[in-house]
Amino acid sequence: MKRLIAAALLFTSAAQAQIKLPAIIRDSMILQRNTPIGIWGWAAPAEKVTIRFNSKTYHTTTGTDGKWTLQLAPQKAGGPYSMQINKITLKDILIGDVWFCSGQSNMEHQLKLHDILYADEIKNANNPNIRQFKVPNTTSLSGPKADLPGGAWRDANPDNVKDFSAVAYFFAKALYEKYHVPIGIINSSWGGIPIEAMMSPESLSAFPGITPNPKVTDAPHGPTPVEDLGMTEKWYDPGYSPKGWHTIAIPGFWEDQGARNLHGIVWYRREIDVPASMTGKPAKIFLGRIVDADEVYIDGQKIGNTTYLYPQRRYAIPEGLLEPGRNLIVIRVSNYSGKGGFVPDKPYQLIAGNDTLNLTGYYQYKAGFISTPGQDFRAPAGTATQNQPTALYNTMIAPLTNYTIKGFVWYQGESNTGKPTAYGKLLPAMIADWRNRWKEGNIPFLFVQLPGFMDYNYAPSESNWALFREAQTQTLSVPNTAMAVAIDLGEWNDVHPDHKKEVGNRLALAAEKIAYGENILAAGPLFQSASIDSDRIVISFNNTGSGLTTSDGEAPHEFAIAGEDKKFVWAKARIEGNKIILSSDAVKAPQYIRYAWADDPVNPNLYNKEGLPAAPFRTDK
Repeated sequence: MKRLIAAALLFTSAAQAQIKLPAIIRDSMILQRNTPIGIWGWAAPAEKVTIRFNSKTYHTTTGTDGKWTLQLAPQKAGGPYSMQINKITLKDILIGDVWFCSGQSNMEHQLKLHDILYADEIKNANNPNIRQFKVPNTTSLSGPKADLPGGAWRDANPDNVKDFSAVAYFFAKALYEKYHVPIGIINSSWGGIPIEAMMSPESLSAFPGITPNPKVTDAPHGPTPVEDLGMTEKWYDPGYSPKGWHTIAIPGFWEDQGARNLHGIVWYRREIDVPASMTGKPAKIFLGRIVDADEVYIDGQKIGNTTYLYPQRRYAIPEGLLEPGRNLIVIRVSNYSGKGGFVPDKPYQLIAGNDTLNLTGYYQYKAGFISTPGQDFRAPAGTATQNQPTALYNTMIAPLTNYTIKGFVWYQGESNTGKPTAYGKLLPAMIADWRNRWKEGNIPFLFVQLPGFMDYNYAPSESNWALFREAQTQTLSVPNTAMAVAIDLGEWNDVHPDHKKEVGNRLALAAEKIAYGENILAAGPLFQSASIDSDRIVISFNNTGSGLTTSDGEAPHEFAIAGEDKKFVWAKARIEGNKIILSSDAVKAPQYIRYAWADDPVNPNLYNKEGLPAAPFRTDK
């Protein structure tokens, strides 16, 4: 009899040991308040599952497939609580609002990549009521996965917050300061990806030309070997004596400084005089942005490298490396296409303690390797799996659709700007599909309109980025959506602009209005209508709030008008009440308007008095 009891106990223990929870349901999670809460997992077939949470008990039994689901009763904000699932105990659980934050690099960009601008924000981040779950970056073309490979909920403290999405953190921080309830961020983002990667096969069925390529792989590969004289002759070595080098300025592109048709590897050298006060302490070097890749050496020692053009170069210098007096900086730059060199309008400095040395100025340079026309000396890139349709939906969206949330926050599009018309159909299709997957109705979907980027154009011109922003604006026709305009927050030389806090704050305003029901003005002026009055055009807007104004006190800029020929010229613009009056001596019978219609408008200065910028628009569709 004792053996039978022991065997039964062993069997029961083994069965209960098979309880498996999704990676996101774990200690320190934040659960959505004021709505039924989905909890699910896996166990042995026909196993009984019991959940005890906040003085209530819930029961279910797994199906023949071993899956189980339960819905907990709606809870008020609060915590921390514990949850018992059979013999598993989860601790430090909060109830609040959970936002699913997704997109490409401008959503993914961690706060640590903007730690100069937001040093104080990082230092003072100490709020256990703001937590992020970072979804691991994984791919699959073989269909939706049941679970994530891992992950953890982390609260906002000076160490953890460095790895938070900067946009999502400031969004959460603004909401917490307004409502004082826990805010959870599920950060499911991956730099460089197109929207198609985040969409399900079903949502893409209406787009027959968009299908994943099952043959795509990410097999490891090494760089194509080239003969770089700089490496062979050790141009980075302080003992090397330069011969046949030329003079060039940093910042700047070498093709703008007399080095035409040069793609390959170019070395820069310069000796700098370092005062004793900057030695014997932690130091760092800022080298702006470099097109495309770089390696940096100080006194012969490699201190850092970056393999692609987008990140700002900020490298730590080992303590003790800098010597009082002369020190040698050598930079190896690889350029694959277009102009190579150092992007203007970025910081170029050596910093130690409270001292800073300016590193702009003249360097010596010499080509270590020159590629021939058509030669590609980069590592063979192939087609990255994460860019394939459905590849990230399968691994970074599908496993999370049972997790109850408040709404979605989306910052993506840079990789789709080449096809704005298609994006205008893809984004609404994705919104509808995600809402259907979560089964919570038309929950809020907030998104960021792309900021200005690339060269300024001082004449009215065509623009794919402007067309793309128009497609984003049209998505506002989807119920319960809101758009944060960021046209004024871009940087002409950086697709990852620093000013993430303003983006997060504008998204939070949008959430306050459509998710929390606040009677507030949550967006800037949005084109409503236009009427022709002889040789003038009168424009009316929504969201004028306390009135129209400009950010600099000048007349409104970036307005262009055209007649029937659609040849646009800059217009004279003035504010009259809540309207804009446009005219031009060159257009006697104006018909059409454009505002901020460019990749990167020079000065889009129209706002409402609440400080929110007007959205770009056109009427010549």
